[in-house]
Amino acid sequence: MNKEEVIDLIRDAGFCLLGTTEGKQPRVRPMMPYLTDDNQLLLALLGRSRTIPQAKENPLVELCFVDRKMWYCRIAGTATISDDAEKKQILWNNIPMLKQYFGGPEDDNFVLMVIDINQVEVMTPHQKEPEFVDL
Repeated sequence: MNKEEVIDLIRDAGFCLLGTTEGKQPRVRPMMPYLTDDNQLLLALLGRSRTIPQAKENPLVELCFVDRKMWYCRIAGTATISDDAEKKQILWNNIPMLKQYFGGPEDDNFVLMVIDINQVEVMTPHQKEPEFVDL
């Protein structure tokens, strides 16, 4: 899979599973991230989300995207909680579903997680082993 196919998979899948840890226990939940042009993933979290203290305790996270053809993409990254108003606006403009949860990017309950991508692993059902792709 090449870089463009990986980006298409991420954008087409829309949803992914985000994994964090709580102590020694993995915690996974569905999310709708946005992949920026500079290859960061932006996520909106509710202010009361358990994901926030988990990421602060251990910022190493993993996301897994799967499309209808069973192509998958695993992204390992480093998460930070950010107040970046510009990135919040980008996320707000690109994920319409956020309007169900927040009044806008300035909503006090809207917490931004920024994930810097460390590694991308991809695989299709036709491959015998996963491969690594640089974004």
